[in-house]
Amino acid sequence: MRLAALSDIHGNLLALEAVLVDVARRGVDAIVNVGDSLSGPLQPRETADRLMALDWPTIRGNHERQLLEVPRAAMGPSDAYADDCITDVHRDWMRRPPPTRSLGSDVFVCHGTPSSDLAYFLQTVDADGTVRDADDALVAERAGDVAASLVLCGHSHLPRVVRLPDGRTIVNPGSVGLQAFEWDQPVPHVVANGSPHARYAVLKRVDDAWRVEHVRVAYDWEAAARMADARARPDWAVALRTGSMG
Repeated sequence: MRLAALSDIHGNLLALEAVLVDVARRGVDAIVNVGDSLSGPLQPRETADRLMALDWPTIRGNHERQLLEVPRAAMGPSDAYADDCITDVHRDWMRRPPPTRSLGSDVFVCHGTPSSDLAYFLQTVDADGTVRDADDALVAERAGDVAASLVLCGHSHLPRVVRLPDGRTIVNPGSVGLQAFEWDQPVPHVVANGSPHARYAVLKRVDDAWRVEHVRVAYDWEAAARMADARARPDWAVALRTGSMG
């Protein structure tokens, strides 16, 4: 089976469409959406319509949870913009996916970690805001008793694969829609991939192991950045143009 994993689209329909073209030429058997599909100052409503029609196996990310549960006045600007754009039909669609799910017995999907949609799985943030790769022991601790041979996660937007000594493979496919951001949890820090390309991953089971290909896709990120500028989000515009935070 060849599986494409897409995560953290964040309403970037231009990036999503470019990724779909690339996925189609690779002849994958299935696509899974690892969450955080809409939040951001780009095209949340149009992205929701596109994903609803595609009807992939999907989980909720932290931003879906926040859009459904956080009062409008308490939302951050990305969630607030999405909330203003989407309809109750889209909210009903967001309620359906679970926060985690299994695809057969071999694949487990979560947004952050199996126990939290706000925690990074494959990275650690130090007290000074440095973002670094988590070591295998910490990754195994976060994986807990999940038995699947392949565990997919998102949230950090950073592509990485970790093969644990017990045979489990943990994969973050990176972000389709946003290659850099600032966040204040657990302490203020910056995540950046350093280029504006959309990211996703293709996974194939070969004998008893998973072959992982991280893919970068060019798209019209200047058009996406102009949308962010038009919505008074210069932080997003810089991230979309450069994959960095200026």
